[in-house]
Amino acid sequence: MSIWSRMTAAVQDIQTASADIVERLVEGVAGTEEERHAVAFTAAIVALAAKMAKADGVVTSSEIAEFRRNVQIPEGEERNIERLFRLAQQDVAGFEIYAERIARLFPDDPAFRGDVIDVLFNIAAADGIVHEHELGFLEEVSRIFGIDETEFRRIRARHVRQGEHDPYHVLGLEPDTDPEEIKRAYRKLVGEHHPDRMIARGVPAEFVDIANDRLAAINGAYEQIRRERGIS
Repeated sequence: MSIWSRMTAAVQDIQTASADIVERLVEGVAGTEEERHAVAFTAAIVALAAKMAKADGVVTSSEIAEFRRNVQIPEGEERNIERLFRLAQQDVAGFEIYAERIARLFPDDPAFRGDVIDVLFNIAAADGIVHEHELGFLEEVSRIFGIDETEFRRIRARHVRQGEHDPYHVLGLEPDTDPEEIKRAYRKLVGEHHPDRMIARGVPAEFVDIANDRLAAINGAYEQIRRERGIS
């Protein structure tokens, strides 16, 4: 039985919505640590995306399409994932409780939490704008996840235009950073965000588009700075 089949079988066993949906799914799926991690990541995206859908009061068709692009649901599993989405939306618990429970599942894995924020930004920005309430949602989830201001700014810059120095924000740098430091920071980020690294962390292979988009943003930012600064 595939990890998707195990996960959706566990979803069918959940009859009521509650803030421990992610934990209940992880506990309900027997498998390796990598498989359990994959279940947690997928469930976290679904649950928090459902909560974020309420942040600006409306779920647009483009946001739904982006959700489906990031969560490439195998044929035949759509109804179960949609059921999980509806359960999370119906729960009266605030999104903060979901975020806190997800953070506790993987306390020593900041990369996992960064991946979750990246996907949520993709969904929020799908309709062309990140609403101020969505941004507030994302800022608070990032705070609960222990993501510092510099890292959050870097993630945000990949999705939201902030002004003249966007490429520096994407790399987590200041406009007056020394060229050699820019090169070192760029190489470090490419190494950290390579798609193979993401898969090695136990993130489902279906989510590799996240890493590809992230790497494209990093490469694009570096190329813009390189041209503007004449870095060889």
